[in-house]
Amino acid sequence: MNEQCGNSRIAGCSFSVHPMSDHFIDHILDSLQEVDTTKVWLHTDDVTTTIRGRIEHVFDVTKAILLTIAKSGVHAAFQGTYSIGCPGDSSGDAYIAETSERVNEPSIHSIQQPIAAKFSLYPMGGGHYMDTIYHQIDHMKENGVNVSPAHYSTRLDGDTHQIFNGLESVFRKTEQSGSSHTVMTVTVSANSPSAKEEGS
Repeated sequence: MNEQCGNSRIAGCSFSVHPMSDHFIDHILDSLQEVDTTKVWLHTDDVTTTIRGRIEHVFDVTKAILLTIAKSGVHAAFQGTYSIGCPGDSSGDAYIAETSERVNEPSIHSIQQPIAAKFSLYPMGGGHYMDTIYHQIDHMKENGVNVSPAHYSTRLDGDTHQIFNGLESVFRKTEQSGSSHTVMTVTVSANSPSAKEEGS
């Protein structure tokens, strides 16, 4: 097994999306066809979908897939594990050469979708990250995201774009703070019936 990292910092996300619908397969397959994944390496099996490439493209694709399913109004859950710096993650360096332009943003930026999310961050390779995390959480609050503590995680409520921008910023800044291997777990709920009941 190769334990050496590649020459470039490849980010990735292994995720699952669960549309609460009898037509869940159609929702998932349609989203994978509609979303542009040309700037990431992608593999889907019977458990998860994994994408790898530049940080901005990994977040662009995962956000686009969630929004593509959620815009139909179906209750959807998303669970993802984002990672960068994993020892042995060396194949797929070619995707790092892609430009930074987010190919899905033009088609999804106008979709307004409130979500609830929880995330946990694990800097596994050192770094001064706590001040970075607190600073980024404060930044999310300034941009309209409701932030609250939860057991083993931090809860975020707000617009999908604002929350995913905040998650990407936390992930990116933590890596830049000196963590050689950073992992972030994210759970998202969109169009939850229980959220509507609580707000009624």
